[in-house]
Amino acid sequence: MSDTVKDPIAHLRGKLGEGATVAFVSGIFNVLHPGHTRLLRFAAELGDILVVGVLPDSAEGVSVAAELRLEGVMSNKNVTHAFEIADPIEDVIAALKPDIVVKGKEHEKQHNPERAAVAQYGGKLIFSSGEMLQSSMSPLDESDEVQGAAHDILPRDYMRRHGISVQALGDLARAVEKVNVIVVGDIIVDEYIDCDPLGMSQEDPTIVVTPISEKRFLGGAGIVAAHARGLGAKVTFLGVVGEDEAGAYASKMFGDYAVECVLVEDESRPTTVKQRFRAAGKTLLRVSRLRQHAISEEIAARLLAEIEPRLDETSLVLFSDFNYGTLPSSFVARLTELAAARGVMMAADSQASSQLSDISRFRNMHLITPTELEARMALKDQTSSLVVISEILHEAANAKNVIVTLGGDGLLIRAEHDGGLVTDRLPALNRFPKDVAGAGDSLFCLTSLALAAGGDIWCSSLLGAVSAACQVSRIGNTPLTRDVVLGRLSAANGGGGL
Repeated sequence: MSDTVKDPIAHLRGKLGEGATVAFVSGIFNVLHPGHTRLLRFAAELGDILVVGVLPDSAEGVSVAAELRLEGVMSNKNVTHAFEIADPIEDVIAALKPDIVVKGKEHEKQHNPERAAVAQYGGKLIFSSGEMLQSSMSPLDESDEVQGAAHDILPRDYMRRHGISVQALGDLARAVEKVNVIVVGDIIVDEYIDCDPLGMSQEDPTIVVTPISEKRFLGGAGIVAAHARGLGAKVTFLGVVGEDEAGAYASKMFGDYAVECVLVEDESRPTTVKQRFRAAGKTLLRVSRLRQHAISEEIAARLLAEIEPRLDETSLVLFSDFNYGTLPSSFVARLTELAAARGVMMAADSQASSQLSDISRFRNMHLITPTELEARMALKDQTSSLVVISEILHEAANAKNVIVTLGGDGLLIRAEHDGGLVTDRLPALNRFPKDVAGAGDSLFCLTSLALAAGGDIWCSSLLGAVSAACQVSRIGNTPLTRDVVLGRLSAANGGGGL
């Protein structure tokens, strides 16, 4: 073992004293993503020093030069020292003698040469992928430099890795107008009731308010269709409503948004309405008026009869599932079969909040975009690393591309490339959001449209991330327009136009 490894560790031990605890992590680290950050944070919490070994460029799966990977690892605030590994891992551990070696939880049942190495001197081997938190990244963890103002940023390193220019993004955004898309899913009408708080009831401990204003918005799969139309695509929406005023409102809004719609009335269910009672900018209570049973076979057949003749002129089908019964598995399977037979691209998003979801039931999609919670829920796996979760989901759903959305931590992209799977990440492009409502919808919509317009997954994902940044810069989930996206790209390009 060369002194290039031993000397820095000896120096660190001497600096902190012989009693200092050293934790060690090794890996490829092509792109430092939130899964890595969780692992590094967990390892750092176990010791006084965190040392990271980066596998050499010759290792399987490496796609970024060691110099850049080391730079990315050292940008993490938890890492004390990092070096390139040039020897078998057991030899490295024997030389360093770290007190604790940490590996991802998914490795626990595999062969681990580190186990015998640590046993030789009484070290410990611990398996954990870290904890799933609301935000795993901090500004010090960001490996991608950004350009522009806080609300007009683009990731330079990501764009370099994939050869993307701002002009190419603008051209792809314009190409969306060539896409004919069918959107199918659950309609939701969102109601916001602003109230004046009057105080506490004298009879019981209840807050008393009086309504002062009410606003309505088309939500659920309906707003996905409206986003698609605003972004320039030709859109047909198909869904189910009740025989009620909320259903009539949804129909009117589709007309206002220039979206062709086919709404089948279901007398067994009301149109889903979600009410939010708010005071002083805070939500006091949410009330959901809905039925969650699956649509009948008769209604499913009526929807399929409307969709099938349209498929020959369709380039993209979007499944926008809120798990309120419009997309039962038998209906999804039949529509998938019909679309695949005609070579129509498909993408799916299955949202979960108070209800359960399973994104993996949408099979053979070109793109699926679950949140981390939704991905773990589908796989019943709360412990594996993010990359492993995305890989298992990719296989379970037979999806060509998987984007796991991570809120303020951005996106993890798992995509097919040159016969294998490649992982990359995008940071959140708006660091100061005003309202996160609709971020996932706009990302799912524009990424899918861009793929259907001929973009690759890397350029399409970035364009989708830009749309999400635009969406969260305003209040309310209202339709995004192509001009807004192009304006944001122009601003990030120094205002020089596209």
